[in-house]
Amino acid sequence: MILLVSSNKDPASLNIVDQILQRYPFHRALENFQSNPVYTAFFNKKGVTLIRLNDSLVDAQNLPESFPDAELIIFVSRHSSQSGTPTLTVHPPGNFAGADFGGLPRTVSVSPAAAMSDTLKKLAFFQQKFGLLRYEVSFEVTHHGPSLNVPTMFVELGSSMSEWVDSKAACAVACATISAIETFEFKPTREAVIGVGGTHYNKKFTQMTLNGEVIFSHMIPKYAVVNMDASLLKHCVERSLEKVSEVLLDWRGIKSEDKPDLMAALDAAGLVYRKI
Repeated sequence: MILLVSSNKDPASLNIVDQILQRYPFHRALENFQSNPVYTAFFNKKGVTLIRLNDSLVDAQNLPESFPDAELIIFVSRHSSQSGTPTLTVHPPGNFAGADFGGLPRTVSVSPAAAMSDTLKKLAFFQQKFGLLRYEVSFEVTHHGPSLNVPTMFVELGSSMSEWVDSKAACAVACATISAIETFEFKPTREAVIGVGGTHYNKKFTQMTLNGEVIFSHMIPKYAVVNMDASLLKHCVERSLEKVSEVLLDWRGIKSEDKPDLMAALDAAGLVYRKI
């Protein structure tokens, strides 16, 4: 079962869910969750359950206890940034240091690389189809909670209230999410990579994915490289749904003073890496 999750505290999340329910054949279930209606549907023989939480999505650390059959969890969410740039984003959740915004310290969720790749490509497709040319389509690096033992990703609409209430942009997120669900399939032989370096919105990693070169699991920005040791690097590899074949280093996007310790940590972890 695939679990789609929104929040009553999040206007973009509710907008996206409204678009999903208007356009796709979900049915009201008999039960409620947190006093909110539950909806179900089937896409390509895959069961999907759609729920709303009363709390913030980043605080859903205990959610899998209520849905133990979930094989993929997708949070549809608002995205916020100081720049206010209109953005359609995808990212895996988790923390490389403390847990200031939900989740657990130094713990990341299982990252579904293929599902994130498919969603990113679909966001780019619907961005063009719906004429959302002022919006950027981008990966974000791994950040914030929750830190779940289930493959988990966020699909987000940002970056301010004018975008959160944009029905056409919300429709793009809704359509991209459902399209990715329709094609979701875990293939044990498919390989992913870990990305290290660059900014919070790594354009290299985004473009490589859109070009079909690789699929990214966890992505570690330059501001978090200082926290990376062999243990945390191996943790990111282990918390990837697909097998990680190598680590790609955005070499110019890593601080010079952090490079020696990073290289030592990669060697200690026994990971194959390549500079790009």
